[in-house]
Parts: sequence; C-alpha cells; structure tokens
Amino acid sequence: MKIRLRIEEMEKQQLSQYAALSSASRGREVWEELCPVRTAFQRDRDRIIHSKGFRRLKQKTQVFISPTGDHYRTRLTHTLEVAQIARTIAKALRLNEDLTEAIALGHDLGHTPFGHAGEEALDEVLADFGLSFKHNEQSLRVVDILEPMNLTREVRDGILNHTGKTDPITLEGRIVKTADRIAYINHDIDDALRGGIITEEDIPPECIMVLGSRHNERINTMVTDMIGSSWESPEISMSPEVWEAMNSLRDYLFNRVYIGSEAKTEEQKAKKVLQKLFAYYVETPEALPQYLRKMQAESTGARTACDYVAGMTDGYALHTYKKLFLPNPWLDQ
Repeated sequence: MKIRLRIEEMEKQQLSQYAALSSASRGREVWEELCPVRTAFQRDRDRIIHSKGFRRLKQKTQVFISPTGDHYRTRLTHTLEVAQIARTIAKALRLNEDLTEAIALGHDLGHTPFGHAGEEALDEVLADFGLSFKHNEQSLRVVDILEPMNLTREVRDGILNHTGKTDPITLEGRIVKTADRIAYINHDIDDALRGGIITEEDIPPECIMVLGSRHNERINTMVTDMIGSSWESPEISMSPEVWEAMNSLRDYLFNRVYIGSEAKTEEQKAKKVLQKLFAYYVETPEALPQYLRKMQAESTGARTACDYVAGMTDGYALHTYKKLFLPNPWLDQ
C-alpha cells in the first residue's frame, strides 16, 4: 500500500478549498520519482531539517550577538517558533501543515552570522562588485545551489518571499510571512526584557491593551485574530486593530532595541569581522573549501566568498578571524 496516496486523498477530503494540495504541487526543477510514504512537501521538510545549513542556525545570532546566557534566542530557536506558530494557524484554517512547516523551517537558512548586522555588512561590500545581499535570496541560494535539495516550487517561493513586498503564491507561505513577524516581535521583547534593555513598564500601553501584557497572551491574541480574520477566506489577514498594535510593537523594538541600544554595541565590530573575512576570501580564493571552488566557474569570486562567509556561525566566524588576522602567542618550549 502506498501511504503517500492515502495522505494525498485525505488532503483532498479534509483540507480547505484554498489549501495547496501535495498531489497538485507545481513540481520540482528536476523530476524525481515520488516517494511511496511521504508527500512532496513532507520530503521538502525532511531535506531542510537534515541539511547542514539548518544545523548551523543553532549558533547564529537572532538579536544578541553570541550571547552567553542559556535562554536567549538563536536563529534556530526563532525558526522553530515560527514553524510552531505557522502550523497552529495552518491547522486551524485547514491549510497544508506540511507545506507551511517546510517553508518555515527553510526561511532563514541564508541568514548570516551576527544577525541583520551581518546581512548589512555583506550587502555593503558586495555593492562594490555590483551585487547585493538579502537573506531571503540567500536562503533560496542555499537550497538551490549550495546544498541542492531540488525542493518544490511552492516551498522555494515561500522561502524567497517570506519577507519583502511580494507575497508568496500560497496561503501557507503567507501564513509563514506573518508568523515570522509574530515570532520575532514577541521573542525579541522577551530577550530584551531578560537583557535589561527594556522593562515591562516601557512597552507601549496602547499595545498592551489590545494584545495583552504577557508573552503568551500577545502571541495568542495575534494567532487567534489571524485565524478568525482569515477563516474560509482566500486571503490571510488580521483585524485592523491587532495588525496596527503588532506593527506598533515592531516600531517600538526598532526604536528601543534594534537600533542604537546596548544590545547593538558590538555590531560595528561584528560587521568589520565579516567584511575583512570577505575581502580575504576574494583575494585568496584558494583558501575556500573545495566544493565552493568548484562553483566559481558558475559564479563570481565575490559571490562565492560571500556564500562562504554568510554560511558561517558566529563562533566559526570569530575563530576564523582570529586564526587569520590575530597573532598566535609564542609558547615556551
């Protein structure tokens, strides 16, 4: 018995008319024989989870650079929170949970070390070569080129368009786009409170009145409002009141945490680390790993150097910088 066929039939019977069905996927760039057990979207999810890029997320900055505390979020824990929130919404709306989860798990694979500071650093140096860096485009580059996974078009589209002005083609992808914002707004508040950057009294009271005063209350309000506003609809939306309150919290974080706060005091140093590493690998391409050197015929030296630096974890970037640019102490014999 082909279990996949049973799952696909269940999707047809149980999911919303607006759901993306596994059996109706737009397919892959390279044809593959179908799995007897897993649907196309389940295979995509598994490929992402087993990738090296996914494992590296555990040591990449979310907001606080290389935090020493055990409870600060990393890019991996952020990804898991996005996946959990997105799956809750997709399940309630009878949309495809497997597609939603695959997009959520892959959406930040292209993020740099040191969070958005790293993204800015690489974008600045690539500009000298007529190129640019955006983490969503790099995430797609990871699954297409650096660790070729031959994912379905729906998952690739959701990864690419999880941020920016273009919306994903599926409702599942649009769920992830908003779940990403729900997750980082709430967990960044939690981390900023833990780090002493803000206090509970600092949070705008008009946002608390709408969303709630506690971490779990705010997430629950946003999720349930999104479900209610999107019920049996071809659109994913929130009520104007909750949407405005959520974005007001985001603006507050930019003003108090993301820009110029104590949490960001090391960002300029972090940017210089990545930019110097990038320059080194542009000038010394033979120092790149062999698998990247093989790609240079299909890419510029600057892009290949960027691929390597962007894929580093915070710790590995600092270790490599120290090895390349700081003197080793003389050891007494």
